[in-house]
Amino acid sequence: MRNTLVTDTGVVYAALVRKDENHARCRALLASGPVVTIPAPVIGEVDWLGRTRGRSEVGDLLLGSVVDGSVLVVDLDVEDWRRVRALGNRYADLPLSVVDAAIVAVAERLEEDTIATLDRRHFALIRPAHVPAFTLVP
Repeated sequence: MRNTLVTDTGVVYAALVRKDENHARCRALLASGPVVTIPAPVIGEVDWLGRTRGRSEVGDLLLGSVVDGSVLVVDLDVEDWRRVRALGNRYADLPLSVVDAAIVAVAERLEEDTIATLDRRHFALIRPAHVPAFTLVP
């Protein structure tokens, strides 16, 4: 799938929360044109992050974007879960979360070389199967 932007939890959260220090740049990035694409596990992590930060409305805001079609949710298939597991084992020293590994697996399946993330520490170290490294934005 071309013209899609595989997006991590932090970018989605920041784009939805006006008081977040990264709000303006994340919101601008997600509005820049490519289809905002998230692996299904990102929904739960965004909701959890919002609730732990006193922003219980964030999950509902994200679901609204899913329902109106402005965010595309990619369900993981068995091969994706196999890749998530392999990535978790390979990068156990990071530690790489299941959600982060799912983002990598979906980007690989869609043959995307760019990931929208604020977590450069983890994603900069990962070597995807289809390109030498991901381009990380913003």
